[in-house]
Amino acid sequence: MNIMQKPIAESRSGTLGKKLYQPYIDAKWGLKNHWYPAFFSNEFAEGEFKATTICAEPILIRREDGKVYAVEDRCLHRGVKMSIKPHCFKKGTVTCWYHGFTYGLDDGQLKTIVAAPDDPLIGTVSIKVYPVAEKYGMIFVFVGDADYPTPPLEEDLPKPLSKDYRYYAPNLTDDNVINLGIRRPGDANWRLAVENGFDPGHVLIHMKSPYVYASNFKVQLGSKPISDRALRFFEEPNSPKGVMNVLGPDENGDVHYERVYENKELGLKSKGAIERPAPNTSMWLPGVLRVENFPKQGLNLYEWYVPTTEDKYEYWELISFPYSNEEEKAEAIDRFENYYKEAVFFGFNNDDLWARDAMQPFYENGVGFDEEKLGTMDAVIVNWRKLVSRHARGIQGPPKELGRRR
Repeated sequence: MNIMQKPIAESRSGTLGKKLYQPYIDAKWGLKNHWYPAFFSNEFAEGEFKATTICAEPILIRREDGKVYAVEDRCLHRGVKMSIKPHCFKKGTVTCWYHGFTYGLDDGQLKTIVAAPDDPLIGTVSIKVYPVAEKYGMIFVFVGDADYPTPPLEEDLPKPLSKDYRYYAPNLTDDNVINLGIRRPGDANWRLAVENGFDPGHVLIHMKSPYVYASNFKVQLGSKPISDRALRFFEEPNSPKGVMNVLGPDENGDVHYERVYENKELGLKSKGAIERPAPNTSMWLPGVLRVENFPKQGLNLYEWYVPTTEDKYEYWELISFPYSNEEEKAEAIDRFENYYKEAVFFGFNNDDLWARDAMQPFYENGVGFDEEKLGTMDAVIVNWRKLVSRHARGIQGPPKELGRRR
């Protein structure tokens, strides 16, 4: 595993620290020039239109002859969303329901106008077209500047775990893996969702999770870094950028996080009998979480926090299941649909949803970044902010509707 390491001492907050991650504070609307998931592949039938919003950009997606296209969901004429009632009178095009402006799906160019086929605008203007990649059971869209070189999708996914890695479990990009999950809205800014996702001190909210009780896990009250090697940074060129909480023993057996199971002052102790190796967690640009060997050994959990508006995000949760034949694949689907979906996503992750929502008012107008008081256990959060500020390909601004020209 190629890594860069930085001392925990760099994690201190304060005025100087905030200057080092000011671009992150400015990224209320998300990071542009990055890949984001838009839909699961099985959500899209042939010939179907669907709409989504990513980084405040309205996007219209269509599957045609097996290929997926994505264009701006905003007619150039009067700005209405074509997804309200999209028409396709000719293959390879979408026609606005209002005045009949018709655009090419592959280039966004205005091809004709239903009632004005000789209008001089035709062929001279275009709506935005988005690069699309359909892989790993998902439809990804690259949201960014029209002239920005599109990087490979894999640069915006967690770096694959090597099979000789101590805690290896199948990656979402591996062969013979089926990725099963859900997506749902969250009522908070995407940055709060990200920071909750791999916060090593937040385990307290999961103490009474039905999944924890059913599994008889001895879940720690939280974890705090005790070594400058508690965090690993991935910053190689042309490669995924991320930071890892080294919660379990490293390859040398050294421990860099203290797992807290008791607070004597409060008379509080962790319950459960089964103490599992702490699953390492990592966060990757533009906001993708991997929890290793969770919800059980041999499985990895992935989450995306896709910005939609300044105070909402799309929450993606999926588990990568390995299989070697169709019978094992069917068994994975059955176990996901009838156990993991309810027990892990709704029974366990629901606590994260309401926790993020609870932070939103404090950070609503940027006040939280000035007033927050971060401690030692927040080292990874501060370093994540700095990592984003170093490597984000761009900071998204507010949408056209708020007066910004693109």
